Amino acid sequence: MRRVNHITVTGGRRLSGATEISGAKNSALKLMAAALLAEGRTILRAVPDILDVVWMGGLIESLGCQVERADDVLVIDVPARLATTASYERVRRLRASFCVLGPLLARCGEASVALPGGDAIGSRGVDLHLSGLAVLGADLANQHGNVIARAPHGLVGAPVYLDFPSVGATENVLMAAVLARGTTMIDNAAREPEIVDLADLLVEMGAHVEGAGTSTIEIQGVESLRPVDHTTVPDRIVAGTYAIAAAAAGGDVLVERCRPEHLGLVLDTLVQSGASVDTGDDWLRVQADDRPHAVDVVTLPYPGFPTDLQPMMIALAAVAIGTSMITENVYDGRFNFVNEMVRLGADIRTDGQHAVVRGRGGLSGAPVVATDIRAGAGLVVAALVAEGTTRVAEVHHIDRGYPRFVEHLRALGADVTVG
Repeated sequence: MRRVNHITVTGGRRLSGATEISGAKNSALKLMAAALLAEGRTILRAVPDILDVVWMGGLIESLGCQVERADDVLVIDVPARLATTASYERVRRLRASFCVLGPLLARCGEASVALPGGDAIGSRGVDLHLSGLAVLGADLANQHGNVIARAPHGLVGAPVYLDFPSVGATENVLMAAVLARGTTMIDNAAREPEIVDLADLLVEMGAHVEGAGTSTIEIQGVESLRPVDHTTVPDRIVAGTYAIAAAAAGGDVLVERCRPEHLGLVLDTLVQSGASVDTGDDWLRVQADDRPHAVDVVTLPYPGFPTDLQPMMIALAAVAIGTSMITENVYDGRFNFVNEMVRLGADIRTDGQHAVVRGRGGLSGAPVVATDIRAGAGLVVAALVAEGTTRVAEVHHIDRGYPRFVEHLRALGADVTVG
């Protein structure tokens, strides 16, 4: 994929047309990690063409696998013996890479994984990952910036309680538990659709997993797993981004190959803003003829409003009629991008986990900088409704989560160029 340095948006155009959603970034990366659990060739379909997948592929290859891509199909050949060290150079750019810890520990009995990097959206420690694996019998140490994990006699199933329904911790414990002896119960587990997709893959591989998508997941360990052919669940965050963009900029947008049931609260909020929303089994349509109305948003773990769509809702609120209250309950640094939105003329005041957004009749284009994946997308949504030209820099962040973002926006009638 071609790297771009900035996106230039000339605002004021209504959006119209159809766009198709690829597989979910937050699922595909964990499916790639899960492939390590079985020797042989695992095939993943509908894998998004994004930087994060490229980086994860490099990490998987460094562990001894062969990774090949053709269109949206990823083929991972996993050897009988894996390397067990995930270096800082491989892990630092991608937080999701930390989820190789569980599979490596379960299959090889040991692993050394560097503490992760990723988006600068607040403190996201790995304590829940480590405490969960420790309950399963892992011996853990932090040495020179690396987590050293050992279970020379194998992991043993046990009750695991998560203080917070962390997606990453749920995934790491789940992938470790499928090869543990006995039964593991994950209580207060994350319920996201990507967790269900991972569990579906593991069951196809021969694992015994029940309750994925609820707050309690039960895993009965098995001795070994087999490689499979699996299609990634559609990306609800990308689908939600285009839906919110249509409501903010106005127009008529059909989002195809998506799961509207994964966006229930988001679509309800768009209806409250004045948009018309229709849905089918695998599509949704957003129509908006007038300026949106103010809405209040509170982010929470699924099935609550996704934190990953909060920046896009701030963009909508910035041009809405009335005052919106946006409350962020998931990441303490998610408002880091607000100063960039203010450069576009938005009236936003933040206080701790709250942002008060007083809608204005219009924004004005200006140079801004994307600080993370979702902030970048949110700034582009704001630019679509701003008068004049906006130049969004550091858009490699957007490339990490949105396949062919500019191409899709152009197809919907937006005036967007790359540089």
